[in-house]
Amino acid sequence: MRILRTALFMIVAAATSLATAESTTDASDIVRRANLAYYYAGADGRAEARMKIVDAQGRTQLRQFTMLRRDQSQGGNQDMLVFFSRPSDVRGTVFRVVRQPGNEDDRWLYLPGLDLVKRISAGDKRTSFVGSDFFYEDVSGRDPNADRHTLLETTDKFYVLTSIPKDSESVEFASYQSWINRETLLPEKVEFTNSKGQLYRQMEVLKTDSIQGYPVVLQAKISNLARGTSTLMQMRGIRFDLGLPEGIFSERSLRTPPTQWLRKK
Repeated sequence: MRILRTALFMIVAAATSLATAESTTDASDIVRRANLAYYYAGADGRAEARMKIVDAQGRTQLRQFTMLRRDQSQGGNQDMLVFFSRPSDVRGTVFRVVRQPGNEDDRWLYLPGLDLVKRISAGDKRTSFVGSDFFYEDVSGRDPNADRHTLLETTDKFYVLTSIPKDSESVEFASYQSWINRETLLPEKVEFTNSKGQLYRQMEVLKTDSIQGYPVVLQAKISNLARGTSTLMQMRGIRFDLGLPEGIFSERSLRTPPTQWLRKK
């Protein structure tokens, strides 16, 4: 069954890759496909991440964690766990997400020092992820249907789109512009503007690769231009289609991590 499921997902991935060779002018379809490429590679996945956080004075902090992800359906509901290992003040912290496109995602943060599971409200999804310039929503993904998308131009390499939130009261930005690679469908740059039309936040992809046939981001940087801070995220140990059990994506894993799946295979 696992082999059959993996084969089916590889067929879907191949079909998606073939479709990228054909130009399209449907902005919503481009964003939908980019969301699949960025957040839904394989039926499940594991990756190690390291974040380097630089404040306005040039001082640095490091965060290291391992992510586990399992898709309930391709492009649909998704489970995610993020286990922090370094530094010592965040070791044992766990971020859990049940992504539900079309509805509010469920997000929890486990704080080991207090032995407390804290629910992250919908209003907090665009706040700092453990002190970095990444938001909770950057890590788990934004619903493509939450915004209205317009294709501005198609270059030799990119689809360039602008997106405006349908509910402007729920976010801090007025719009954002995306450069989506036409071959991989990975967003390689995203620029956010505020209500005054000022650019204040930027995401840049610095390095990509193909792993098990899936295009992946290995290095990405988010800069808060208003504050003068930035965070570099580097990925390694990426593997897909591991056959992660559904049962590990539960509240129990917040206090008792599934160590056999956290080790690099």
